[in-house]
Amino acid sequence: MQRYFIDIAFRGEPFHGWQIQPGEITVQQTVEEALSRFFGTQISVTGAGRTDAGVNARRMVAHFDAPETLAHTAPLVRALNSMCGHDIAVSNLRPVHPEAHARFDATSRTYHYYATLHKSPFFHMLSWQAPPRLDFEAMNRAARLLLDTDDFASFAKLHSDAKTTICKVTEAEWRKCTDGGMVFVITADRFLRNMVRAVVGTLIDVGRGKLTVSDFQRVIDSHDRCTAGTSMPPQALYLWDVTYPY
Repeated sequence: MQRYFIDIAFRGEPFHGWQIQPGEITVQQTVEEALSRFFGTQISVTGAGRTDAGVNARRMVAHFDAPETLAHTAPLVRALNSMCGHDIAVSNLRPVHPEAHARFDATSRTYHYYATLHKSPFFHMLSWQAPPRLDFEAMNRAARLLLDTDDFASFAKLHSDAKTTICKVTEAEWRKCTDGGMVFVITADRFLRNMVRAVVGTLIDVGRGKLTVSDFQRVIDSHDRCTAGTSMPPQALYLWDVTYPY
């Protein structure tokens, strides 16, 4: 048996999230079925995390155990890209040590949330159209508070199975895009379910003037999801990168 890490990009809209679910088409299921066809035996895949329905990924990392060591990985990459359809792309495959784990060994994950400032017939399926006159300066002042936050219970999905709501955010900032839009970039050691979309929704309330930066701090301190903003639409959210110590 040889363990491999695989880099997967996907468009989230056609899938019911990453994780296998009965009666639903998911990214994990699609990749597992393609790998199983290639090797002629059942192959299981473990991802670096779970993305919700509609969320995209520029780089999801997953691992699987192959029944044999591949002399060359390019034929498998080509086969997977052929079998997985237009909405999934495999870009890299590399052997790792037998205990390497795509989820538990990840040291950081980065998400991007894209906002267009003007109506576009091209980007509406993969971004969110922002209302006019959002105060991005205030939103960034509020976002910087996340760097000094440990407990993200205020932004966690209610009744989830998370054992802890402690995360370490190392980057949180709205930036200008080359097309004139804006992107929210956030990096942390781990993320709670629905956390990024809840953070963005609450920052949008700051940008609209519904909350002050001080109000945003009070939302954090409340540890109560009901005090935070709405969860933003999923199509504008991308798992952008996952890093490892090897």
